[in-house]
Amino acid sequence: MTAPTIAELQAQQARLVLPRFTYEDAWALGTLLVELARECRAPVAIDIRRGGRQLFRAALPGSSADNDDWIDRKRRVVERYGESSLLVGTRFRAKGKSFDTDSRLDPGRYAAHGGAFPIAVEGAGVIGTVTVSGLPQVEDHALVVEALEHFTHSE
Repeated sequence: MTAPTIAELQAQQARLVLPRFTYEDAWALGTLLVELARECRAPVAIDIRRGGRQLFRAALPGSSADNDDWIDRKRRVVERYGESSLLVGTRFRAKGKSFDTDSRLDPGRYAAHGGAFPIAVEGAGVIGTVTVSGLPQVEDHALVVEALEHFTHSE
């Protein structure tokens, strides 16, 4: 799977803005992610948050405690930058820099690897995160985007 460009990543975020995001929406998005992951036998962990509150969490067969750590580290990047973790990492790489050293953030707490995506609501901006961990970073990101695209079209 080819990594998306900065422009493609920005377009995804602009396109995937929700009209609202309720507790019920978190459950629906989370269960959709579980279904998509099961279809392709993806050994992932899934986390959805609104504000600082965790609204959905699932771990599928083959995932591990390491995925929980990656979720937290990728989620913190989205919370800090307001953009997908893959976009943040891609921007650093495009400048010939390393997020781990050049961001001056603790790499034990922050990881600009694909899989965490901002939940943005019309008129409110970024209000939460949806994160997947367990696949290569571009595939983690693609799974989240696929779920959000299905979710926004079912609204």
